Amino acid sequence: MNTSQKLLWNLYAGAVGALTTVLAAKAVNAVWELATGDTPPEPNDPEVPLRRALTWAIASGVGIGLSQLLVNRFAANQWTKVMGTPAPSFNKTNLRI
Repeated sequence: MNTSQKLLWNLYAGAVGALTTVLAAKAVNAVWELATGDTPPEPNDPEVPLRRALTWAIASGVGIGLSQLLVNRFAANQWTKVMGTPAPSFNKTNLRI
């Protein structure tokens, strides 16, 4: 894998990851508002009950993390189809102890 392919992958993965995070955050906010009827809480605000802050933190973490996982896997598969080689950061490493 040459340096230009690694640079291209880093740019591609970075752009896809940033866009995914923004869209996932908007989606999680919309789902929260739909489910609760309220805007998402500010978890660092001491006036927000701990249970509500924890629920929001877990929901947003799972939602954004899951979307990043799925999009990263999709991006790596697309890279492999187009370039004919595995995505640079997904090369398998064997560790022998």
